[in-house]
Amino acid sequence: MKIAIVGAGKLGSKLITALTGSNHSITVMDDRSEVLNKISQFYDVMTVLGNGKQLSFLKENGIGDCDFLIACTDSDEANIVIATLAKSIGCKKVIARVRDPEYMNHMDSIREYFSIDYTVNPDLSITNEIYKYLVEKYTLTNGIFTSGKVALVQFKVKKYRQLIGLNMIEVAKLLPHMLVAAISRNGKIIIPHGQTIIEENDYVYLVGERQQINDIHRKVYERGKYTNLQKVMIIGGGKTGFYLASKLADFGISVKLIEKDKQRCYYLSTQLDDVMVLCGDATDGTFLDEENIDDMDAVVTATGFDEENLLLALLAKHKGIEDVISKISHDGYKDLIESMGVDMALNPLDIVTSRILMYIQGSKRVISSLLIQGQAEILEFIASNDMKIINKPLKELSLPDGVLITAIHRGDQVIIPRGDDRIFEGDKVTLFCLLTDLAAVEGLFTKKLITRRS
Repeated sequence: MKIAIVGAGKLGSKLITALTGSNHSITVMDDRSEVLNKISQFYDVMTVLGNGKQLSFLKENGIGDCDFLIACTDSDEANIVIATLAKSIGCKKVIARVRDPEYMNHMDSIREYFSIDYTVNPDLSITNEIYKYLVEKYTLTNGIFTSGKVALVQFKVKKYRQLIGLNMIEVAKLLPHMLVAAISRNGKIIIPHGQTIIEENDYVYLVGERQQINDIHRKVYERGKYTNLQKVMIIGGGKTGFYLASKLADFGISVKLIEKDKQRCYYLSTQLDDVMVLCGDATDGTFLDEENIDDMDAVVTATGFDEENLLLALLAKHKGIEDVISKISHDGYKDLIESMGVDMALNPLDIVTSRILMYIQGSKRVISSLLIQGQAEILEFIASNDMKIINKPLKELSLPDGVLITAIHRGDQVIIPRGDDRIFEGDKVTLFCLLTDLAAVEGLFTKKLITRRS
């Protein structure tokens, strides 16, 4: 497919990484020559310097012949204009990043009026994942996900104590027709491998034939398992802080929202009902003590700076806060922040990239997907002959550590795969993937590689 990406910032770069591993022709547009020069050194893409809001520029660079255009500049208005212009000259599908809360109540009208096929909002996406984690601890609806004859159940391992202390090889002996697809440990999703040991406080995602999984689900599911969350402190009054404060307050939770910019505080206080907006510097420990951080059930650090979010999350954890969640945008900080005891670190760009890839792949390839704790994704797809994974033993696929093929649905047969199993054309495949390894998954969908352009 021919795909154009307008805006080579953080989201644009994520998309380039994810899409260049497959058989796509990628054009990247930006008005910053230094950014494009850097991209051209690392990726086999066509880079074009210019302003995407100019119709003549889009026409000259063949955007009318593209299958997809993704507008992800720093400006919502620019993204809407670029997507609309691209659509008007023949681009088949257009996607725009739109983040401003003032647009959210009118998104259906905006999409219809401006002929935009799909919109994404990183701040709203991460808000939804944080909300689900805090308000209802189960990631899956009722703790279970089913598709055809395959099912996935999520449960606290204490409810099935025979698994505690076992590695994956031992689990396979205890549950021979099932597979541990993932483990949630201290808020972090882990894709397990042979010697991974299940610990007492883990949550387990178990895949198998639907009837067998239903039998386990009846034993382990804690009905009505909602949180007793009452008080939440959000540090950072940007778009994520705004969305999250509004959503938690609507649920009836007492929210304190801390922001250091006075003008922003005024805006927040006029837009948010039932939220206590505090103007102050959260890096000042005395200020946090005065605002009774010790009494909070949860703290979310969502400033615009990863380092500040890391520092504040560690401080909150040191205070004994039960649930501490950080928003980050730098992949290198994620493992660091979790190794220091913070419950969850989420990257909104990972989440949005997964949504865009799902939309691009469409129903012809990926027939369903489910996001897990904002860190991983369950994908179901129909195998075709142009995929790298066809007709090879799974042990020879060299899958990244963050990717696991969990089930193969072949006719009336459900196969929980082992290393010698193969995927054939027409199989429905269930795959578990960390969002950080989405690029590798995209690369599995084709045998062909892009020939390098001069």
